Amino acid sequence: MNAAHSTRFVYDFDAPPSASEDERLRLLGGKGANLVVMATDLGLPVPPGFVVTTEACRAFLVGSWPDGLSEELVAAMGRLAARAGRRFGDAQDPLLVSVRSGAPVSMPGMMDTVLDLGLNAQTFAGLSHKNGLEFALDCRNRFQESYASVIGRRPPEDPWEQLRAAIEAVFRSWNSDRARAYRAREGISDDLGTAVTVQAMVFGNRGSSSGTGVLFTRNPSTGENAWFGDVLFDAQGEDVVAGTHAPSPIAELDARLPEVAQELRGYCAVLEKHLRDVADIEFTIEDGRLWMLQVRAGKKSPRAALRMASEMAADDEFPLSKAEAVERVMPMLADPPRVFVRAPDIASPIARGLPASPGVAVGAVVTTSDQAVAAGDRGESVILVRDETSPDDVRGMAKAAGVLTSRGGLASHAAVVARGWGIPAVVGAGELSLAEGKLISIDGSTGEVFDGALEGTWEQASEAATLLAWARELGIPVSTQAAGEESERPVSFESPLPIQAHDVVRRPADDVVRILAVRGSVTPEQLAESALVDSRVINPVVDELVNSGAVEKASGALRLTAPGKLAASELYAADRSAVGDERAAQLLDEFHAFDGRMKALVTAWQVRDLAGEQIVNDHSDAAYDGRVIDDLNVLHGDTTAWLAPLANDLRRFDVYRTRLGHALELSRGGDQRYVASPRVDSYHSVWFELHEDLIRLSGKKRSEAAPG
Repeated sequence: MNAAHSTRFVYDFDAPPSASEDERLRLLGGKGANLVVMATDLGLPVPPGFVVTTEACRAFLVGSWPDGLSEELVAAMGRLAARAGRRFGDAQDPLLVSVRSGAPVSMPGMMDTVLDLGLNAQTFAGLSHKNGLEFALDCRNRFQESYASVIGRRPPEDPWEQLRAAIEAVFRSWNSDRARAYRAREGISDDLGTAVTVQAMVFGNRGSSSGTGVLFTRNPSTGENAWFGDVLFDAQGEDVVAGTHAPSPIAELDARLPEVAQELRGYCAVLEKHLRDVADIEFTIEDGRLWMLQVRAGKKSPRAALRMASEMAADDEFPLSKAEAVERVMPMLADPPRVFVRAPDIASPIARGLPASPGVAVGAVVTTSDQAVAAGDRGESVILVRDETSPDDVRGMAKAAGVLTSRGGLASHAAVVARGWGIPAVVGAGELSLAEGKLISIDGSTGEVFDGALEGTWEQASEAATLLAWARELGIPVSTQAAGEESERPVSFESPLPIQAHDVVRRPADDVVRILAVRGSVTPEQLAESALVDSRVINPVVDELVNSGAVEKASGALRLTAPGKLAASELYAADRSAVGDERAAQLLDEFHAFDGRMKALVTAWQVRDLAGEQIVNDHSDAAYDGRVIDDLNVLHGDTTAWLAPLANDLRRFDVYRTRLGHALELSRGGDQRYVASPRVDSYHSVWFELHEDLIRLSGKKRSEAAPG
């Protein structure tokens, strides 16, 4: 090591810095810190490796390749080779490594993984001789594809040049446009930097006694205390994540490799207790030997979170107290999930269709959107019955308790919109002979339609009742609705950005008019949500607009009057002049590419293929949902980076970016509502507003704005 170099840049997994947990995270990044926990603190089998610290990244970004880093890498690779029993660059039995990024915070937009780094003509020959040509070719293909994808050029022959190029690519990714946009939105410091993990490859593609998998220690959809995940034999980890191969249920591991399964169960118990939460685990089996690759606290549905918290806290051997369990799920206790329980011996259904959107709805039949809107404004419960729906029916669907169509499948307009909005729906029920005003019930979980009101009760999920009882016992305050009152709880959140209420809009009245033009009819709470301010800030502005005649209140909702609509048109005309007519039209055209991806993602979130048949996604397959949210994460990075210049000109587009980011983080944290539900400020809800705003900015109507 260079004598002038005093800062240490590289730490082995099993020889981490002597520091607090927070300091480790700052220095080693999230991925590196988790690997250290498993390898050192818990003594689990982790492939050997080392971490290049965030300090090295920061030094590189402000200057160049840090002095002494090359010498530390050579020494660390030597220690890694001794542990792995193979040498880096060796032509006879080469050591291959993976290179991954790992910032101290979750950072979308960072680099992808480079696998099998260290291959060249000589090491390929040695790998082929040692393990067979087919295996070596598979490794080389994976290496070349991942290297080209991340670094953008063919790999050099020198393995050390490959390693340095990969590390530099990770360092540079910290200042990518996407990463910068994310940090600006989330208020994350630019000087954190990212760490790099370098780890010996272990191979799940060595035959029938090898494999790879991902699992949750408990079911992330239901909360059941049972394994949930996938295993893929004779394959590598990215094959599971990419969805290019059909995996087997994790239970297959018990049948195929029972000793490995037993060992893995033991590690699951250890990791759950360490995390004090459900564990999301990645693992590889190489020739019957189990290796733990990653662990994190798992994402889960609201009801699963409630069940897990209550069962963990009720277990005397689990390190989670009742008070901690209540605090962990407090937002969900404010509006606990309810389950409809049918009465026994109910009458036979009068029609059957496809179960397009789960839930039970009871109401009088209406056959037009105008009727649904009028009835909804009067506070009446109605079922919108149509042959099929179109975008013109959206306003009626929004007011209806449920939707029933005679035609259409699970990917029809009615099905997609209803699922996104959380409205019970049955589609494709065939010819329907239902008189207007007739009282019917639909069950969107079974596809059945019933005459009259379906008998049964809505019961609070038992897990919520348990936790609420604990809260009362411990004196922990819970919101009034959770305690049983029927008052509607306004949806609100704190901005992830340091935005003060008075900074959000320079002309609050103008902003309110634009929001109402985009959203149509909204409650005061929804208006505040769109403006990203406290309702107490915006209510006086609304009162002024009502007094001026630009806004009217009807059935507790706000909407523009004719003069208000004219004012909105003038505001958008001024915005269009500010950005330029040509640019405004170009912005909408460019957005259509993102919107196509968004529509595909929403459909994938709501409907999935099972053995070639489309079924409603019941979110029981956590790996599938995770892939959809990962795709949403990529789209989010692309879209918000594209929005950044527009946000500089028109401040409200920065508010859209903030709201989208908040919904994405909640979705990634396991709250499924924030992908597409209209009941909360979900990603799809905000996206719809953004699209409508861009249409109005372009000067077009929605019917004129569809891509060609």
